[in-house]
Amino acid sequence: MRSQSSSLTTHTWAATSSSISAWQGCAQSLALWGRLLFSAGGRLLGGRWLACLGCPMLSPAPAPAPAAVRRGGHIGPWRRSAATAAAQRARGSTRPSWSPWRRHRRKLHIREEDRKLPADMYQKKLGQNSGKIENLPSSQNFKNQNFTELRDYCLDRGLLFEDSTFPAQISSIGPKVLSEDRLHQIEWLRPIVKQKNPFLIVDGVSRFDICQGQVGDCWVLAALGSVTRQQRFLDRIIPKDQGFKHDYAGIFHFQFWQFGNWVDVVIDDRLPFLNGQYVFVRPSDRNEFWPPLLEKAYAKLRGSYSNLHWGYLSEALVDFTGGVQLDFNLQRPQMFLYEMLKTAAMSGSVMGCTTPGANSPTNVVLKNGIVQGHAYTIVWATEVPYRNEKKYIIRLWNPYGDTEWKGAWSDGSVEWDYVPKSYKEKLYENRLDGEFWISYEDFKDNFSTVFVCNDVPTFLDFGESFSTTWSVDRHFNRWAQELSLGGDLSRNPQYYIQVQEPEMWNDNVVVALSQNSANYGGIGFWIVKVEPEGRTVLNRTGLMRTRDVSKQFKLIPGTYIIIPTMSPEDPESEFLLRIFLKKQNQNTLRGKYAEPSPVMTKDASMWNQDNSYETIFLRYANQSSQLNAFQLQRILNEVVLKDLMASLGNRDGFSFDSSKSLLALMDTNANGSLTLDEFGRLWRDLNRYKDIFRQENERNSGFLDVSDLKRVIEGTGLLVDHKLLRLMIVRYGDPSMRLYFPDFACCMIRLETMAKVFHNLRGDGRKISFTEDQ
Repeated sequence: MRSQSSSLTTHTWAATSSSISAWQGCAQSLALWGRLLFSAGGRLLGGRWLACLGCPMLSPAPAPAPAAVRRGGHIGPWRRSAATAAAQRARGSTRPSWSPWRRHRRKLHIREEDRKLPADMYQKKLGQNSGKIENLPSSQNFKNQNFTELRDYCLDRGLLFEDSTFPAQISSIGPKVLSEDRLHQIEWLRPIVKQKNPFLIVDGVSRFDICQGQVGDCWVLAALGSVTRQQRFLDRIIPKDQGFKHDYAGIFHFQFWQFGNWVDVVIDDRLPFLNGQYVFVRPSDRNEFWPPLLEKAYAKLRGSYSNLHWGYLSEALVDFTGGVQLDFNLQRPQMFLYEMLKTAAMSGSVMGCTTPGANSPTNVVLKNGIVQGHAYTIVWATEVPYRNEKKYIIRLWNPYGDTEWKGAWSDGSVEWDYVPKSYKEKLYENRLDGEFWISYEDFKDNFSTVFVCNDVPTFLDFGESFSTTWSVDRHFNRWAQELSLGGDLSRNPQYYIQVQEPEMWNDNVVVALSQNSANYGGIGFWIVKVEPEGRTVLNRTGLMRTRDVSKQFKLIPGTYIIIPTMSPEDPESEFLLRIFLKKQNQNTLRGKYAEPSPVMTKDASMWNQDNSYETIFLRYANQSSQLNAFQLQRILNEVVLKDLMASLGNRDGFSFDSSKSLLALMDTNANGSLTLDEFGRLWRDLNRYKDIFRQENERNSGFLDVSDLKRVIEGTGLLVDHKLLRLMIVRYGDPSMRLYFPDFACCMIRLETMAKVFHNLRGDGRKISFTEDQ
């Protein structure tokens, strides 16, 4: 009791501790101590304070720790471990850093040289500005862990936080990253043990703070490198209420965007090391720890470190910003891609790019310095005067840091000798830091995809002659098996938008669809224009097995329906649909959800009135964005033959074998299904032969005979002899040598397809005559 009472620091207890020995009776002692405790405003139960004063027989059971807390080492004189000593040295004190009389607002004992350091982690030795985060949307606690409550719990008890939901064990590393023997060699160390004077951030946040560790996650680091240039995003993902100099309890938290909401991820600061080296990302400054701690939080969000080994740069950009991301294929670059990149850089967007080549455990570095299957950060885009012309150049950063582009406009290249001094002083820097310039032409030749992300797609505002603003509508919903998933598109959730502004120079609508599923299903969306005479399919994305599908459009004024779809083979899933509209602050429908039943009942006739092949495809594709033989058979019998059956009295429709035959003739991809383009070719052929069939069938018999077929074939410019003609009738006609439309269409489309093949093979442009042997 003497040693414990001597550690009391408040003047109330100092004044009364000397009289403790005067109280001999246990009842009197307890009564007096109880009165003093409650008069002093103690917040905890008297029984717990009595335990501190040496009355264990009367102390209640200790309060249970939160589910995510494991009892780590105490910081204080009661348990002095290596971690405790290191923590106290970091504060410049060997005195206990925790007092039972004050909660987490304790007064720290700080060394004289550090006394000028503010408690806020963002105000460091070289004077980084402080600032409050204002008007930020609230975040959700990941795994129901509240950072403030957990930190205060540890501070009250002198504990270092240990996260049981992401433990310092092999399970948090995950599979297929390290060999089994190396996994068991990993040790988990806190920064206070690794370094004498750790900081969360030193001299601000920069992409140059990040260095790749033994195991790569370049897609994460490339996204993070771009985010470090935008303070508004950093203020969100790295909260300012934490650090190693104030209220340190071995606990940190970071925030990421997930499925429409910001989530707050809590971690302990135990980091994995192998043979004394960082396993994953390491800081360039050995005293700075924000890179590995943020990476650990992101690994926890993703399930394990191994889930960061492979991934999508596009997803990381969205997770770090909460914005909308668009990607651009450099093998088929848009006409104004450079202007868009320059606008994106100036508007505060975050950008990255990837190189072609399959991912491999080892990095394949080309002779020109470019790494295959790798992700880079796009830093800037500009133009410079060069030999009486203007040269477009792109600045990139390689997260690996030690490999750079070696071609034109690289560090030390001769091109910089012909750039005006004012430009060179501003742009050129020759040092091996992973950052380099590359010409726009070489950029397109050596990289495959560009990813651009921002809160709203302001990077699409290039070229506009007037100021623009963007609005965004968000819709959370779910694909359900019994209502929409795998059913007719008319039963799917539908969202109306009204484009009211006059036609703009470039894209004015962006649609972003996200699914909330661990196992990505095939998702996509359709855009349908509503017109007085019916509905027309303008565009569709196809089904992609990715978390997010985003696409931009240039839409003229009018009413449109956006229909999110999911593959019927995949399980039910929630989805988030975001619609970004340029200068659409007053759109009347405002993305209102169109209930399937009343809307589709009201406009059901429009589907039959609009017989364009896009609409027909939309009706029968069943969200798969492709037609199989069964779906094609339905179209042929329910749409193509509908009027023929009425006017000509056709008795037999297209058989399943006929449908498969037509599908095989049009299936240029040889995947057993038809895309919209392939179906469009078939649709045009069917309509053409339907008109021919009507003209030749003047007697309205509903069939063609041998002479009719001969006239039709000759009318196409093809020549066949009598024997071949009879063989065709035998193959496609009925026992009476009659051809009904389904067989006639199959016969003519096959004949014309084969003729085109032979014509292309000969190449002389002459007509072809077929013999029986052929």
